[in-house]
Amino acid sequence: MKGTHLALCLLLATSAGAHAQSTGDPVAGQEKSAMCQGCHGPDGNSLAPQWPNLAGQGVKYIVKQLKDFQSGARKDPTMTSMVEGLSEQDMADIAAYFSQQKVQVTPVERINGKGRKLYVGGNRYTDVPSCAGCHGPNAVGNGPGAIPRLAGQKADYVMKALHDYRTESRTNDRNAIMQGVVKMMSDREIEAVAAYLAALER
Repeated sequence: MKGTHLALCLLLATSAGAHAQSTGDPVAGQEKSAMCQGCHGPDGNSLAPQWPNLAGQGVKYIVKQLKDFQSGARKDPTMTSMVEGLSEQDMADIAAYFSQQKVQVTPVERINGKGRKLYVGGNRYTDVPSCAGCHGPNAVGNGPGAIPRLAGQKADYVMKALHDYRTESRTNDRNAIMQGVVKMMSDREIEAVAAYLAALER
């Protein structure tokens, strides 16, 4: 399972980089992102734990999510209404702006050791693969592969995203990789890895 998982990650990273995409203008993106800032913050650091940070996120990943909200491949009533009128250039500009911002990590006294162990090495007893295999050892993602940055992401949002993959209320991951992974994770594992990522500075 773990070997197959890693091979799929490498394949996705290669294939995603082959698609042409509009070049974004971060200056234009700052102005166009005004509608996003009420939830995600002026600099992409969200104003509430249930909303994701967009600061430092890869351009291709942000554009993919916006397109998925627009097409219905990813469902959220608020986001669907927000992206309805966006052009491809608008999405590229917004993504370019947020990608250049710095994530603000909430300081903690101690890194969640269980979460770190799971992220780096997975769980060989339940066949949960290493998260680092796709998202990188420092959880900064893979920009060309549209694999998201997780370092510094809100813990509540990470937990919600993983639960959504488990229940299949979110299915816009390529080849259902995340759906397959999270179905083998316990609730405690989800909580631990989310806490670890939220405190990770990179």
